[in-house]
Amino acid sequence: MKSGLHLLCRCVLLCFACSTLGAAEPVAVLESATDSRTLLDLLKAGGWAMVPLALLSMGTVGFTIYNFVYVRQRNFIDEGVVVQLDQAIEQADMARANEICAQSPGVVTNTLKHSLTQMEQARFAPEALEKAFETASSRELASAYVVVNYLSIISAIAPMVGLLGTVSGMVKAFNSIAAEGMGKPELLADNISEALITTASGMAIAIPAMFFFFFFRNRYGKIVSEVNLVLGQLYGQLLHVGNRQGEGHELEA
Repeated sequence: MKSGLHLLCRCVLLCFACSTLGAAEPVAVLESATDSRTLLDLLKAGGWAMVPLALLSMGTVGFTIYNFVYVRQRNFIDEGVVVQLDQAIEQADMARANEICAQSPGVVTNTLKHSLTQMEQARFAPEALEKAFETASSRELASAYVVVNYLSIISAIAPMVGLLGTVSGMVKAFNSIAAEGMGKPELLADNISEALITTASGMAIAIPAMFFFFFFRNRYGKIVSEVNLVLGQLYGQLLHVGNRQGEGHELEA
C-alpha cells in the first residue's frame, strides 16, 4: 500500500516538473526575443512618424545648445561699451556715441543708435526720443527671443506628431484584424507597438523641450530687466544733456 502511494506521489511530482519546464521554455524564448531588440529596431517599429520625431529631437538638442551659448547677460550687455557710451553722452559727443554703437552691435547699442538717429531728426524732442527707445528696444529684444520660442513650438508639436503616429498604428491594427482576423496576432502586435512607440517618443521629446523653454524664458526675462535698466540710464543721460544744452541748440553731430 505504502509503495503504491509513493509511486503515485512520484508520478505527480514528475508531471508537475514537466509542465513547469514546458511553461518556462516559451517565457525564456520570449525574454530572449525581447532583449534582442535594439534601439534601431524600436525606431523602425515606430513607422513613418519616427522621421519627423527624429527631426524634432535634433531641433530640441540644437536649440538648447544654442540658447545655452547665446542667452547670457554678457551677450546682451557689454559693460565696457556701456561705460564708453556713458562718457560720450556725458560729454555730448554724439558722433563718438554713434561710432561706438557701430563698432559694437548688440541690443543696447542698436537701440541707442536708432534713438540717436531719431533724436537728430526730431531736433531733440523728448517724446520722439522716448518713442524711439521703446520701438528699437522692443524690436531688438523680440528678435533675440525667437530662438527661445522655438523650444515651445517643438514641445507643442512633438506630442501631436506622436499622437498622429498612434492613430496610424491603430488604424493599421484594425485593418489587420479586418483582413486576417485574429489568426495572426503578430501583425496586430506590430501595429500596436508602432502606436505606443510614437506616443512615447513624442512625449520624450516634448518634456525636455518644454523644460528648457521655461528655463531659458526665465533666464531671458532677467536679462531683459537688466537691459531695460541700462537703456533707462542712457535715456536719462540723453535727456539731461538735451536739457543742459537748452532749446534751439543742436546736439553735437
